[in-house]
Amino acid sequence: MLEITDLHVAYGAIEALKGVSLSVKEGSIACLIGGNGAGKTTLLRAVSGLLPVREGRIQFEGRDIAGQPAEAVVRLGICHVPEGRQNFAGLSVRDNLLLGAYRLYRRSRRGEVEADIQRIFQLFPILERRQRQLAGTLSGGEQQMLAIGRVLMARPRLMLLDEPSVGLAPLLVREILRTIQQLPGRGTTPLLVEQNARAALRIADHGYVMEGGRIVLQGPARDLLADERVRRAYLGRRGEGESKTRT
Repeated sequence: MLEITDLHVAYGAIEALKGVSLSVKEGSIACLIGGNGAGKTTLLRAVSGLLPVREGRIQFEGRDIAGQPAEAVVRLGICHVPEGRQNFAGLSVRDNLLLGAYRLYRRSRRGEVEADIQRIFQLFPILERRQRQLAGTLSGGEQQMLAIGRVLMARPRLMLLDEPSVGLAPLLVREILRTIQQLPGRGTTPLLVEQNARAALRIADHGYVMEGGRIVLQGPARDLLADERVRRAYLGRRGEGESKTRT
């Protein structure tokens, strides 16, 4: 579904991505782990059209999308859940969800939009109870659910998730990750950047390790979980939902 080849991205004279190559198979879960400043967020922002590409290719379903503006990337079926949620704090939960479906809404497909909202409420029942509440007054976990729900309203085929568990209690981390596990069955393929490396690798099919703007290790997620280098650098001895290692 997604094929990235020899990708270079820079902030001025500073090269943040140095020849990154990776692929994401449709219907699978891929995760990306690594230390702070490794280039993970930069990679997601380049795919979603928020950063210019200096060199290399980003292919989505066989089409080269490198350099496409963000709105064109969304129309193709790629949506981004950024770190920090970035909901519209002054709008209600329902209005945030409606904004996620703006393309359908503009085409007078409002019946479909309402059906999609009900599906989001089934996925996150707390959002139905909070639907008239301002997004900025939600708890951190509820805001993360809303951010994921808003993106799902756009009916993405590929979802880029940047650190969805940051700042959440272990119980909420498990709930968010269980939801991500369900996405392939709903027609959405996730590419996950996650600070909780152990939990991410447990739900993923394939994993990538980034250091210094490069992919330094990749393979089936279960193999990376057992890899001594990964265990020393990113897993430590904490259990799922307890790791405080920042990636």
